[in-house]
Amino acid sequence: MRVTHVITRLVIGGAQENTVSSVLGLRRKPGLEVQLISGPGAGREGSLASCLESERGLLRVMPTLVRPISPRRDYATLLELTRIFRETKPQIVHTHSGKAGILGRLAAARAGVPVIVHTIHGPSFGPFQGPAANFIFKSAERRAGKVTTHFISVADAMTRQYLAAGIGRPQQYTRIFSGFPLAPFLAAQNDPAWRTRWQIGPDDIVIGKIARLFKLKGHDDLLSAAPAILQRCPQIKFLLVGDGVGRERLQERARSLGLQKHFIFTGLVPPEEIPRYLGIMDLVVHLSRREGLARVLPQALAAGKPVVAYDCDGAGEVCRPDETGFLLRPGDLPALSERVVQLAENAALRHRLGQCGREFVRAHFSVETMVDNIYALYLQLTKP
Repeated sequence: MRVTHVITRLVIGGAQENTVSSVLGLRRKPGLEVQLISGPGAGREGSLASCLESERGLLRVMPTLVRPISPRRDYATLLELTRIFRETKPQIVHTHSGKAGILGRLAAARAGVPVIVHTIHGPSFGPFQGPAANFIFKSAERRAGKVTTHFISVADAMTRQYLAAGIGRPQQYTRIFSGFPLAPFLAAQNDPAWRTRWQIGPDDIVIGKIARLFKLKGHDDLLSAAPAILQRCPQIKFLLVGDGVGRERLQERARSLGLQKHFIFTGLVPPEEIPRYLGIMDLVVHLSRREGLARVLPQALAAGKPVVAYDCDGAGEVCRPDETGFLLRPGDLPALSERVVQLAENAALRHRLGQCGREFVRAHFSVETMVDNIYALYLQLTKP
């Protein structure tokens, strides 16, 4: 069975890591021939393309498949994808992300592909953008939804949002958590030498945040809450892992608030090094306003770290109040300060929540479970 995945770009991010893990795992399933088509992706956000270099014939880069809306290039991409699908005749086209999700599914329908699957990694519409943009994206998703055989949601919250928008029917949705290799996270250690490398003292409490330095990721909220947190817990250090277009502005804001000694910016970090950073964190905050189900939440829990997260999209399916962490109303800075201080001051609470989270993730988030579930869905959808 020939399966072609399509994604807009392979920058370092949750949807991209999910896709790379999926295609690599599925390639090893009996009877599957898997290819991945991606647009170009490079720059400050890093690239995952190198993870696929050893897999001959797996990755095909399409220069016209770009994230910004460009009618001429988008139409050229639609035609080229249609041509490729007609030529290669895949039994399944499986799309990911916004632009590739729309163009890939429409092209697959034009080419007569029997089964069209789309994974919803995060919402393409919602309160994070204006009415005009929401109208455009909902209309495009409804159009593509009409030719979609089945949807995979990384969280039940995505299913609810898309059904509420009139996209698909309930029986067309399957939740499959975004799995990852658990072993490195389960083995994460609080390495004194690594703390010293980042000028973190043995008695410092480390509040970690792992996300692209980009709008809607919540870094500004953390900076706004930091003075109140530090007034009560001056031994706290904030470790921000990631890079992006907002880095210089955020660093300047930390300096203007007089917080530069408390905020550590690591810059771009390869995915395989994330467990090392989680090991020296005491808790993790995730303050995104737009996320399907952020991989950093189960990754932090796998490392035994409690999480404080905004109740956005699928976060509540992993950040379970007083079981694995604390869930907050988006933008509630007093509550953010209170919960961070509560955890910073209570090592026993951190341990209890972290251990509960570790067991939950061990049961639900292995990459093998994710790949097995996708493979089983493929077999079900192609059953004669």
